[in-house]
Amino acid sequence: MRILVVGAGATGGYFGARLAEARRDVTFLVRPARAERLAANGLRVLSPVGDLHIASPQTVTADRLAGAGPFDLVLLSAKAYDLDTAVADVAPAVGAGTAVLPILNGLRHLDVLDRAYGAERVLGGSCGIVATLTRDGTIRQMTDLHSLTYGERDGSRSERLGRIEAQMEGVRFQPRSSDKILLEMWEKWVFLATLAGATTLMRSALGDIVAAPGGRAFIEALHDECQAVAGANGNAAREKVFAGARKMLTAEGSAMTASMLRDIEGGARIEADHIIGDLIERGRAKGVETPVLERVLTHLKAYEHRRAREAV
Repeated sequence: MRILVVGAGATGGYFGARLAEARRDVTFLVRPARAERLAANGLRVLSPVGDLHIASPQTVTADRLAGAGPFDLVLLSAKAYDLDTAVADVAPAVGAGTAVLPILNGLRHLDVLDRAYGAERVLGGSCGIVATLTRDGTIRQMTDLHSLTYGERDGSRSERLGRIEAQMEGVRFQPRSSDKILLEMWEKWVFLATLAGATTLMRSALGDIVAAPGGRAFIEALHDECQAVAGANGNAAREKVFAGARKMLTAEGSAMTASMLRDIEGGARIEADHIIGDLIERGRAKGVETPVLERVLTHLKAYEHRRAREAV
């Protein structure tokens, strides 16, 4: 199976590197500057589960992708604000038998990919990893969390799913196929929107918010709103999953923050519309009121406007 990994950043680069480590046929679609750096230094991963250095990773740039022919599997991990560019770049790699596995947060990207490639080619997917790309291009995994979940969106057991599972055997991360992948994507979204909304609005870790007057109640109200939107759309987080998320979100002394907060603190772009805005829109379409989420979005959009103004 020929696998195209879109990008060689912290997320796609990590899972692609682990697949390459297991001797799978992996090619990274990267920008020219990243291709040059990978050719010179290789792809390096520093990880608590084992470091890795691929001396000569296979790479291709968008202008040369048409000549590479269609791929069997496309692993797509672009940021939401780069999705349209990624979709256009990847198009030459998508053939009649290609499966596209996106591991973005939220669900809006599924609509974009369905329109671009056809819904029959697009799987559901989710990942869990805490990693960053250092200035020298090294992928640094900061915890031992490294899960990759995927499945047919209708819950079926397809032949292509079996082929993908075979590629995942023996890899040094935690792959899992799911017959409830859309539900699991919603469950992650409910948790992530709460985490991102709380820590960005309060500019603090969860434990600091919980310690503040009204902090726990704020997190719980935000979590309840996210769950209400999911429920109205037929995908409320399962009771055990919701309870586990609530415990984590309201843990005293927790140092957990969302990557969106770290992006804001670094003056970077954020996925405000994809993570928070789309949730509000899906709630509004079902008649669910989301006043806390709307305050979060106001804050995030104010940051985006300020960032754009200061860049001029």
